[in-house]
Order: sequence, then C-alpha cells, then structure tokens
Amino acid sequence: MARTNPLTFLQQVRSETAKVSWPTRREVGVSTIMVLALTGLTAVFFFLVDLLIRTGLGALLGLVS
Repeated sequence: MARTNPLTFLQQVRSETAKVSWPTRREVGVSTIMVLALTGLTAVFFFLVDLLIRTGLGALLGLVS
C-alpha cells in the first residue's frame, strides 16, 4: 500500500467533503421528528404485544393451576 503525506491526505479529505450534498436544516428537522415518532410507535406496539402475551400466559397458567 502506498504511503500518503498527511498534508496531501487532508487536502484529499477536504476535496471529497466538498462533493457531499449536505442536508438542509429543514431536512434534518423533519428526519429527526420522523425518527422520534416511529420510535414512539414501535415502543407502543411492543408494549401492547408484551401486555397481550403476558395476559394470555397469565390466563393460560391460571386455568392450569
């Protein structure tokens, strides 16, 4: 593997980051809100599934004993 001068490396990094299309502030805000909303919905879903399974197992074990 070829060795690169640290100064050349930093110049190449700067050149590559200039090519990146960065999101706007609005896009970041919308994405953040969507992630938080979907995380909340997922938490509620798994809470309800857990409650259903717990209730079902409790009823089933109550019938057995």
